[in-house]
Amino acid sequence: MPTDHSYPPLPEPLVVGVYDNHTHLDPPPSTGSGNEEGEGPEREVLDYLEQLDRASSVGVRGVVQVGGDVESSIWAAEQAAREPRMLAAVAIHPNEAPRYDEAGRLDEALAVIAELATRPRVRAIGETGLDFFRTPEEGRAAQFRSFEAHIEIAKTNGLALQIHDRDAHDDVIETLLRVGAPERTVFHCYSGDGAMARICADNGWYMSFAGTVTFKNAENLRDALEIAPRQLLLVETDAPFLTPTPLRGRPNAPYLLPHTLRFMASHLGTDVSMLAAQITSNTELVYGTWDSEPVTAE
Repeated sequence: MPTDHSYPPLPEPLVVGVYDNHTHLDPPPSTGSGNEEGEGPEREVLDYLEQLDRASSVGVRGVVQVGGDVESSIWAAEQAAREPRMLAAVAIHPNEAPRYDEAGRLDEALAVIAELATRPRVRAIGETGLDFFRTPEEGRAAQFRSFEAHIEIAKTNGLALQIHDRDAHDDVIETLLRVGAPERTVFHCYSGDGAMARICADNGWYMSFAGTVTFKNAENLRDALEIAPRQLLLVETDAPFLTPTPLRGRPNAPYLLPHTLRFMASHLGTDVSMLAAQITSNTELVYGTWDSEPVTAE
């Protein structure tokens, strides 16, 4: 039987709304380096405003649109400037850093990120970090240099930091402790275990859970979820990737966030609305409120 690659139906709306603190709604080609499950088949494309309308209809109050290269970061900053349901995060993805470096353009790209960081509805630097799954040894020096530059940009501008960490837990943590993490540091699509969750908790680092927490083989994530203090929990889609069970194989979107939230609440044995209220409060502490800066008319 062929796999269904269409967008799933709307879930039951949440009673208490939440924010998707990490998504990719930019039109293709998007930040392909963020695809945690491989490139896969060509996916259906929805306009970002349709995505946001669907999200609003099920209780997703807003999103953080995340950049991974110069182009997608500019797009995120420009759309957030005129869309009240969107804030922006800007960065050079760790898998992109070696490519910019090889072309002699990494410093130039980092300068663009530093400029975008000054814009009022850009509230985070990300996604940045280390990825040893896709980048070979010879590209890692550029990743480290880029990561440390992003940390400095975040601290200089008083912004949150969204970390991409794949097969690099120890080095990410060592870097944060060595150079000093920003006050609000988020492990996007948390991929560690319970022991790492204790380290994050001890340092006040936020852990953002995606659809991966619903995957059958993700016991390490569920262990971490149990250990993570409720005041350090966030939720995300990383759309269009990492679609939660039982919808894997179909494109992800912010309007599917209720599936992950409900799974988290069930696993923790808590009320969905209570967890949503806690995560909403946490999200606003990290990024500020979505209506604190006006959008432009254009």
